[in-house]
Amino acid sequence: MKDRRSVDELSIEELEEILRVRKRDARLERLRRMGKGAQWESRDPLAPPSADVSSPPSLLPESHRRFSNVGETAHYRPRAVPEIEDGKSNEGGVPDTPSEPIRERRPIRWDWVRDKGLLVIELALVVGLALVFLSSLQVLQTLEAESRQIQQTRLPTLPPPTATPLIPVVLLPGGHTPPDSPGGPAPEEIPAHLRHLVEAITPLPLPTPGPEQAVRIRIPAIGVDAPVVEGDDWESLKQGVGHYVGSANPGERGNCVLSAHNDIYGKIFRDLPDLELGSEVFVHTTGQVYRYVVSQKRIVEPTEVSVLAPTSSPVLTLISCYPYGIDTHRIVVVATLEP
Repeated sequence: MKDRRSVDELSIEELEEILRVRKRDARLERLRRMGKGAQWESRDPLAPPSADVSSPPSLLPESHRRFSNVGETAHYRPRAVPEIEDGKSNEGGVPDTPSEPIRERRPIRWDWVRDKGLLVIELALVVGLALVFLSSLQVLQTLEAESRQIQQTRLPTLPPPTATPLIPVVLLPGGHTPPDSPGGPAPEEIPAHLRHLVEAITPLPLPTPGPEQAVRIRIPAIGVDAPVVEGDDWESLKQGVGHYVGSANPGERGNCVLSAHNDIYGKIFRDLPDLELGSEVFVHTTGQVYRYVVSQKRIVEPTEVSVLAPTSSPVLTLISCYPYGIDTHRIVVVATLEP
């Protein structure tokens, strides 16, 4: 007789029993649909499984098993695939060293190679420029040493020449353009209205030595102690401070003009711009020492030849290039004779 009680009237054990019955019916229905449930319908679904009862068949397809004893499949045994190093293996297809890890070959990064190559080239250029600079510096130092040696040998025994009349000039002494350079002095250093006179000027020979020619100059404030030679041409300034030919001798009434380089051939007047007003300058002749005191300083163009003009009183004019290493102008220091 069918039980017509409601769910609320059933006990927990009866509800569990109903749930097991429904699970069994659902499972049998699935097996029936697959054609495998006939042999399981007679079995009590609530009975515990026994040891002699085999487990239900797998629900996965098993049609592939019919080839288990045919061809290569009959001798197939699964095994782990060994790791292959660099794609090398022996005749059996198994690598000789399966325990070593696989090493992948990295592709060549051409952009990295290019960057490193450019870096090497740049470093080589920098080193080359540094070597050229050091070589030039060494040559300059050699010239400076030779100039100092010549100046020291001429310092004690220089015979003084006598003064000669003034010769026309177009540039102040102390320039850096040697006379044997291609084209001579730079055109921009010569005024336009005087350029036609350059080729017409014939250099005069040096005067005969005289008793009052300057042979030495000392400027304690800037550490100058150098010989004085007659003439302020390119070769003369290699030997020391040059006395402008035709200007007054030390101690005489007039303008005594001395010039020297500031960055080559001894750099005698390197610190001339640092000379303060009131500083002392001593000019030696063969028999006397004259004391001058700095009274003014000027920066002029190379064509300002008026500073070479004679004066009515005894003065000393010192000239050098300015500024250091550029030499586009001249520095002029004027000192008056003091007792």
